[in-house]
Amino acid sequence: MEKTQKPEEVIFNEDLHFEHQQWRSELAFWEDELKSFNNRLSELVTRWTDKTVLAELEHYQNEFILHGGVIDDLQETIEQHETRIAAQTKTGQDTLDALLVKRHLEFRNRMETQRQIYADLKKAFFKFLSRYM
Repeated sequence: MEKTQKPEEVIFNEDLHFEHQQWRSELAFWEDELKSFNNRLSELVTRWTDKTVLAELEHYQNEFILHGGVIDDLQETIEQHETRIAAQTKTGQDTLDALLVKRHLEFRNRMETQRQIYADLKKAFFKFLSRYM
């Protein structure tokens, strides 16, 4: 029995650009949420003097700062990839080479992982808010 070969998937620059646009929107939304969450923290700081509560507030403040840094890193990586796509498009190439596609797929995994980390952080923060707001 002859084994049929699966045709290689062709990935076009415009498809990657579209996915980058989706990620940019998601990252911008996260940034807005973090601003809102930090405003909530500011409100709580004025209401509480209990050291345990204040320690939790500081924990979330640090988490939000860390997540903001991750967002910046992700945005920078998208920009770098977009620059490479633009350079290829100028040369008339519409498909990416294997290395760039591999990097894109790795980045997609990073986004998925970060999406889960952020969802877990939000869930924990909302539980915290429900106790102290």
